[in-house]
Amino acid sequence: MSDQVANTTTEQGGAVLGWYQELSAKERRTLWACFTGWALDAMDVQLYSLVIVTITALWSISRGDAGLLATATLLASSVGGWLVGILADRFGRVRMLQITILWFSVFTFLCAFANSYEQLFLFRALQGFGFGGEYAAGAVLIGEIIRDEHRGKGNGIVHSGWAVGWGAAVIAYTVLFTFLPETVAWRALFAVGILPAIFVFFIRRFVDEPPLFVEAQSRYASGREARPSFLQIFAPSFLRTTILASLLTIGTQGGYYAIMIWLPTYLKTVRGLTVLSTGGYLAIIIVASFFGYVISAYLTDILGRRRNFILFAVCSMVTVLAYMFLPIGDSMLLFLGAPLGFFASGIYSGIGAFFNELYPTSVRGSGIGFCFNIGRAIGALFPALVGYISASMPLGEAIGIFTVAAYGLIIFAALLLPETKGRSLTA
Repeated sequence: MSDQVANTTTEQGGAVLGWYQELSAKERRTLWACFTGWALDAMDVQLYSLVIVTITALWSISRGDAGLLATATLLASSVGGWLVGILADRFGRVRMLQITILWFSVFTFLCAFANSYEQLFLFRALQGFGFGGEYAAGAVLIGEIIRDEHRGKGNGIVHSGWAVGWGAAVIAYTVLFTFLPETVAWRALFAVGILPAIFVFFIRRFVDEPPLFVEAQSRYASGREARPSFLQIFAPSFLRTTILASLLTIGTQGGYYAIMIWLPTYLKTVRGLTVLSTGGYLAIIIVASFFGYVISAYLTDILGRRRNFILFAVCSMVTVLAYMFLPIGDSMLLFLGAPLGFFASGIYSGIGAFFNELYPTSVRGSGIGFCFNIGRAIGALFPALVGYISASMPLGEAIGIFTVAAYGLIIFAALLLPETKGRSLTA
């Protein structure tokens, strides 16, 4: 009977956990290593969005300056992401994953000791370098380890770690700001950011380099094949793909950061919510984000990469318009938080698998690192622009304008990119 049940589960390709049971031990270890690394990355990055109100009050800085600090972190992460992607193609996906986690942990911790806007600016920028690099290394690693038919689900599940890390940050924020004075609580919150450094020891012991990468390195070392330049992603055969993939991530990240960086501030200053109420609203969005990542992970393998992007972009656009422009009460705002988090976050799930399938092993790290992070670099301008423009219009309207434009860009890029569902990385 047990054998019959096991066989039935395996045969049901659409079963919720059937695909996971098919994974090897190596695939599972890598999946959870990348998931945890991304969750810890998210926790450290999201800490700043939760203390913007406190820091602007304590240091008497404007919303524009606060947005600029967030933008600087994202710009630095875009540089780190491409550079780490290049290094991952040369020195290994696992090695660069370890280095970047250690890097962003240390500089998040140092933010706790900043005594001026300039010092915090420097530490956040350096933290961003590791934040961007962690995604580049982790996305290539999980993309090359997970088998072709489950690549979308594997990458999407890894991305759901962002919601887990964000939730951890909100819990820490709620606890620390409830029991400590604000002047101390924000420093304690950043100090928590050192915890991810411990995880590096797990990666070092239990996660191996993908066979695709090891085989490629062997060919280069033996002279059977010349190592290509990382600039090959701009060669005529790849240039159109690189441009369109970059536009897709500009829209994805510009829309996400425009709303999520400023959402706690919007809830507290525009809606007048307390710390506990803000945490409650964010909890709804975060839980919905987790399910958005997971369901989108399945849909990207069912519908295909392009259709999934378009579906989530359209739904995100409609939800943001309702959230920011309709005259709704706090109860309805709470209700709309679920689709807001679901669609704005879920749209990320398809990126890892899609970009892995657009580039060959020789320049996969460079391709993913550049496309994802040039999108982050330009999308990083959105929080600063929202901050500056909100000086002359309501904050909600400023957020809405930029996010809707960003999601329109996603639809444009997805329509012009090729469908890669089912493409083998060994081809």
